[in-house]
Order: sequence, then structure tokens, then C-alpha cells
Amino acid sequence: MTEPRPELSRPVEVSRIPLTGSTETIVAEPAECALIAERLRLPAVHSLTAELVLIRWRGEGVKVIGKFTAEIEQICSVTLDPFRASVSDSIERYFLPQAGPADEDADIDPLEEGMIELGEVVVESLSLALDPYPRKPGAEFHSPSDDSASAPEAASASSPFAALAGLKSRKR
Repeated sequence: MTEPRPELSRPVEVSRIPLTGSTETIVAEPAECALIAERLRLPAVHSLTAELVLIRWRGEGVKVIGKFTAEIEQICSVTLDPFRASVSDSIERYFLPQAGPADEDADIDPLEEGMIELGEVVVESLSLALDPYPRKPGAEFHSPSDDSASAPEAASASSPFAALAGLKSRKR
């Protein structure tokens, strides 16, 4: 069984990275952006670019450092309105052949058949940089207890049950 191809596939063969290192620029095509949006459950990914530097590390390993920038569309967790946002972050990842249990604590990824999937590194980094509760600029949450005009007793009550007691006493 073969693994599915990543939404943003940019494989790099480690043996082709010069000892002095190399720079890779990744720009997602519109079709790739659509697949990334689907994977990350976003309404849209308008653009995704990354500048990465690959440096030989610990003999056969590779250190990947750089930065990505994305223009995305998110759903506001307060108003449920879609809004456009910019996301950018730095990337720092380490790869070694046959990373063992000692390497798991050091956040070192294993090299798969002498290859690094740079596209996956970028998509994973974007995923980690997303705000889990995005808020549209200017959106404010007002809880029912903040609305003192509709229930003055509830605003001053120290317990949620005090508001219920106030409703009970009104019925009499």
C-alpha cells in the first residue's frame, strides 16, 4: 500500500544537497492551495510561500531553517464570519537517517529513503501556526452575564444559581 501524495510535494534528495548548503523557494500553486485548505479545514488558502535553507548536519543529517508566509481565509470563532488573515512563522527542523528512540526527545525527524519532503514541512508548520480560535478584527464576545440591562440581578450575582433564584422569586 502506497502512502498518499502530500498536498504540497517538494521532495529533496539529501545526497544532492551540497556541503555548503542550499536554498529552496517553495510557492504553492492554486490547486495545491485548495488541497491544503481542505486538509487544514480552512475556507481557503490564497497563497503559501516559503524560503528554506538546507544545511548538512551531523554527517548524513540535514537542518532545515527558514520562514513561510500564507494568506488564508478563516472562520471567526465569535461571529462565524469568514475573514482573510496573514500567517507567517519560522521553521527549524532536523533530519537524520534512521532516527532512533534517543532522537525522539530531540525532535529529530527520520529521513525517508534519503529524501526530505519540504512541502510537508511547510504545511505542518502552517498547521501549527494557525490560531485555534481565530477572531475577526474588531469582533468581541459578549456573554449573557455582560448584558446588565436584561438581567440586573444576574450581573451582580456571584453564582449562576443566584440568577435562577431571581427568576423564581419574580414568578411569585
